[in-house]
Amino acid sequence: MPKKKLNIAVVGLGFGAEFIPIWQRHPDTVCYAICQRDPKKLKAIGDAFDVNVRYTDFKEMLKDPNIDAVHINSPIPDHGWMSIEALKAGKHVACTVPMATSIEDCKKICDLVKKTGLKYMMMETVVYAREFLFMKEQHQKGKLGKLQFLQSSHQQDMDGWPNYWPGLPPMWYATHCVGPVAALAGTPAEYVSCFGSGTIRPELAKQYGSPFAVETAHVKFKGSDLSARVIRSLFDTARQYRESIDVYGDKASIEWPLVEHEPLVMHTAKLPEHKIPKLVKAPDYAKLLPKSIRDFTTKGVYDLGKKTHLSFVQGSGHGGSHPHLAHEFATALVEDRDPFPNAKQSANWTCVGLCAHESAMAGGKIVKLPAFTV
Repeated sequence: MPKKKLNIAVVGLGFGAEFIPIWQRHPDTVCYAICQRDPKKLKAIGDAFDVNVRYTDFKEMLKDPNIDAVHINSPIPDHGWMSIEALKAGKHVACTVPMATSIEDCKKICDLVKKTGLKYMMMETVVYAREFLFMKEQHQKGKLGKLQFLQSSHQQDMDGWPNYWPGLPPMWYATHCVGPVAALAGTPAEYVSCFGSGTIRPELAKQYGSPFAVETAHVKFKGSDLSARVIRSLFDTARQYRESIDVYGDKASIEWPLVEHEPLVMHTAKLPEHKIPKLVKAPDYAKLLPKSIRDFTTKGVYDLGKKTHLSFVQGSGHGGSHPHLAHEFATALVEDRDPFPNAKQSANWTCVGLCAHESAMAGGKIVKLPAFTV
């Protein structure tokens, strides 16, 4: 008997539409249903991708017994409550970043996962981007030696983004820079200290009471001599979009380029000074995926072919990560194991940002990560 494929419901069809054909082509999944509040958009996406089960109401969708897992791509303020309701309804959850906007909701999600045995995965793109996979591979092969320091940044100009974005505290949406350094460290963050720098326009600052243009945090990892620096900006700071990771080892180090689409720079110790740096292009890791979804490391759906989704324009296609994310979640369900990152790891990475903003508002005081994340 052929094995039953997992029925996935995709919630939110802006960025979420990028994943519909991936779920359709993955050998272990079916894109069974879609959910979108706007009925016109729901019909357009459903017709374009031939998905017949459609919902405009999330809670109604959760009553469908045929759904095995939900993939949440809704606005950031909805991530927490939607994940909680889905777990309560007996559905596995994959959710775009961050996990939630409060420590309380992160804890509820972790408690539900522990109670129900269901799987939760925060779909952090950077830890499946080709550049990160290259750094991880070099570290695992021993090419970097002992890791000495990590740093990352996520800088973006969010002017013109709608709804809840204007004035959002930078570190509330920090997983793109926290995730990769925590993943390379291989251990959870234990405490954080963060400084705010500069100011954003008063009309932006009043939205959340967050005045800073840039927030810069130092993160200490549990049971390790490693620390990391992470930098985050959203408004009134001139910078091309950048999600970067730098990793420094005693044998070799790898730095992200200053300008997008340029090669990585690998520095090798104990060479003549002019030979230390070498430009390196990160290979594509489609070979790690089922053949049916390998094309999606270099191609997106681009909103039905009519325009490129803004996450692709500014996010550089997220480093080919989308099919890797779907494959990790699907295989975790099939193999009955925790996905990476699991609920506890996702909470730790998300809460680093929430605690960092708390630290910045208090002038840089040390803030310990919640015990349930460590």
